[in-house]
Amino acid sequence: MSRILIIGCPGSGKSTLARALAQITGLPLYYLDMIWHRPDGTEIDRADFDKELERILRQDHWIIDGNYLRTLPRRLERADTVIWLHLPTDVCLEGAISRIGHPREDLPWVEEELDPEFKAYIQAFEQDQVPEISRLLAACPDKVMTFTSREAINEWIRKKQLTS
Repeated sequence: MSRILIIGCPGSGKSTLARALAQITGLPLYYLDMIWHRPDGTEIDRADFDKELERILRQDHWIIDGNYLRTLPRRLERADTVIWLHLPTDVCLEGAISRIGHPREDLPWVEEELDPEFKAYIQAFEQDQVPEISRLLAACPDKVMTFTSREAINEWIRKKQLTS
């Protein structure tokens, strides 16, 4: 595992897992939200995002946290490991709510409330995003590890820590 991609619904625990894996492996960690979003909530230009993503993908070692479906095929090409956090919607909503008001290294601002548009995105993720993610992951099954509960994720991390 030298090029790890972590994907899943917002609130699924991607960033928490990414931080734990970075500590265990020493791999550099990149949060796509930190590249895409500016501190004022605006976004950078797509071309600039793609340029920065390509710079990261050219490296031999990384952990990338984030979905960004438009760029997922390119990231899947370069990843040697894909961790798919396919947790239930209610668990993801709880995760998103639990981080409100807390500074995070994976987002350039502090969320003060669960934005209604963001909540709707989480609620529609299974219908709107999962079919395409599943289709893309089916093309590289040997790279993919799927977790469907926080308990399974935590157990896997505990085992990784013991073997490191």
